[in-house]
Amino acid sequence: MFRRIGTAVVRHPIWTIVAWLIAAVAIVATAPSLPSNSDESSFLPKSYESIKAADLQQKAFPSAFTPSAIALYQRTDGGKLTAADQKDVARITTELGKKHIDQVQKVVPGPPSKDGKYTMTLVQMDSKNAGQPKQADAAKELREQAKELAKGTHLDVKLGGSAAQALDQQDSSKRGEALIGIGTFVIILVTLLIIFRAPILAVLPLVLIGLVSAVANGLIAYATKLFGLQANSSISSILIVVLFGVGTDYFLFLIFRYRESLRAGDEPKQAMINAVDRVGEAIASAAGAVIIAFLALVLSTLGFLKQMGPALAIAVGATLVAGLTLIPAVVSLIGPKVFWPSKSWQKEPQNARFAALGRGVQRRPALTAVVSGLVLLILSIGTLGYKATFDLASGSMPKTKESMVVQDEMQKAYSAGAAAPTDVYLSSTDGKQLDGSRFKEYARKLGEVDGVASARMTQLNKEGTTADFTVTLKYEASTDKAIDAVGRVRDVAHSAAPDGTEAVVGGMSSIYKDIDAAVNHDYRTVFPVAALLIMIILGLLLRSVVAPWYLIASVGLGFGATLGATVWIFQDGQGHAGLMFMLPVIMYLFVVAIGTDYNILMIARLREEARAGREPREAAGMALRHAGPTVAAAGFILAATFATMMLAGNSLLSEMGFAVSFGIVVAAFVMAMFFTPSLTALIGHAAWWPGHGDRAETPGALAAGSGTVPRDEDRDTTAHDPAGRRG
Repeated sequence: MFRRIGTAVVRHPIWTIVAWLIAAVAIVATAPSLPSNSDESSFLPKSYESIKAADLQQKAFPSAFTPSAIALYQRTDGGKLTAADQKDVARITTELGKKHIDQVQKVVPGPPSKDGKYTMTLVQMDSKNAGQPKQADAAKELREQAKELAKGTHLDVKLGGSAAQALDQQDSSKRGEALIGIGTFVIILVTLLIIFRAPILAVLPLVLIGLVSAVANGLIAYATKLFGLQANSSISSILIVVLFGVGTDYFLFLIFRYRESLRAGDEPKQAMINAVDRVGEAIASAAGAVIIAFLALVLSTLGFLKQMGPALAIAVGATLVAGLTLIPAVVSLIGPKVFWPSKSWQKEPQNARFAALGRGVQRRPALTAVVSGLVLLILSIGTLGYKATFDLASGSMPKTKESMVVQDEMQKAYSAGAAAPTDVYLSSTDGKQLDGSRFKEYARKLGEVDGVASARMTQLNKEGTTADFTVTLKYEASTDKAIDAVGRVRDVAHSAAPDGTEAVVGGMSSIYKDIDAAVNHDYRTVFPVAALLIMIILGLLLRSVVAPWYLIASVGLGFGATLGATVWIFQDGQGHAGLMFMLPVIMYLFVVAIGTDYNILMIARLREEARAGREPREAAGMALRHAGPTVAAAGFILAATFATMMLAGNSLLSEMGFAVSFGIVVAAFVMAMFFTPSLTALIGHAAWWPGHGDRAETPGALAAGSGTVPRDEDRDTTAHDPAGRRG
């Protein structure tokens, strides 16, 4: 099949390129705009208690005041607020209300702090548009107007709250995307220049993948609108890296094989056909593993991951099609001039380092497997210290952002949980009015819960059937202590509810509690499903039921090593309270799916060498010699491009960038180069059971099997027995 694809593309390169250009223009011109949502509650299904509570609030208290923005005031000299200051705050609050800013429904004064140094203005916005860009725009205008109104006073005013956080997150995301894009571009350009010493080859993947990126983003926008998925600003940054990183990988897989065919004496167009034929299956299988792993995220209960899965799968799918059609068409059209001005492509290098590594694996596969396995196991120990954090706002922007400063100052000046109180809604089950005489006792029981600062009944709906009890926790809403405390509040709220009533608990801590439960569900569902589907792809590629088991086990070890190293670096080294809660899911999919690329490329080459008549150990050594440079180059570029995410300046992308880049280094330089080939050499022919994928088709296959002309130095001068043992 891949030979037919290669033949069609190489014979009609102009038509292939024109078809891509027409498709790109049509898709980009007609694609809908991609909305963004930063409201954490929208990422959960309606079956969770926090979402039920939010729905009940909308019905029972449609005009309830929930601040979306908070203007925090303090004196510029840090002293206590004077009577004149209080008058200025009242004036600013009134003036802000008269501005009639879009989305703003109410502007009311807030309570002063206990030490008298702070006070607030609370701003309510339309809850139907929570997390939408229009509320970030409203926060921007509020921030500007508040600062303008405070001029000439002794007041310093800062805007915080969810809308302001969305604004700051949006600004931080744009800056991060720019840095990631520039970093990715520079890394790919410089690395390819060093590898090939050919400016055309350095620039070509950036141009072609840029075209693929436009197509992929258009298709993602279509899918998001068609299936009603949630969009999130973080996806854009990840997409840049996935498209350019994975796209460059497939470009390298193809170019290295094209160069190898040219060196073997193939005519240029035939060399490209042979390259697509030889490496097409590996690229398709690798992309298939990535796509299926990403699609497994559809099983997630979190809207953020549900959107990310299909988006990344579409991106990789577009990259795969480009790798099998657009890239071969353009390179075959240019021909060997693509390597200009370098002439090194004309002769086979000795590959001394990789040849030496190959001989090492060939002679001592058991030692290689044990040492590389121990490295992975030792790093995996760090996973025992893993903790999750749920503060998406501070995780997605620097602490210096104004909304983050407000959050920190409010925690010091007020009760840590005051900025995001927990609400317990007590409703009658029979539609009758609640017995108000029981409210005091119910509030007392809620207030006695460990971790609760205060609890009181704040409002009753018009029908008298639902009461709102405001519970202020002692801890900031996203901390582990707050999440544990809200769990205890739920237990008491449910058990202490009077007969004929039921209680649901809402608020940010309740949402984080449910997100924690949703993530744990995803660990039990997404992880095994993705692993099983990748194993099926490996089984189909290798026609084996043995190899997929140890290949996926090695990738699992790589995941453990990556998470362990990330815990040591960020939790123990930098003192983070925990890693972002979705990191293990994302890391698992990137490390398992993309890391499998290198395993597939190496094992496919090993099988090819075995089909050329080599015994298992020799085949492993030769596979490392010939595929090692490709894996090393691709692994370095992909790891470096993911590492650019650390330039974004926020802990979420920094943790993600480090974890995925480290995982790719482990996948490329430990698993694919040492662990996998050494295990395959040790297991021998049994690795391919029940098929015979490693058996030579003809006695003379050695000369043709690898697509290269065998040379004397391809074989060691020492003898070897049929089992591959050295003599």
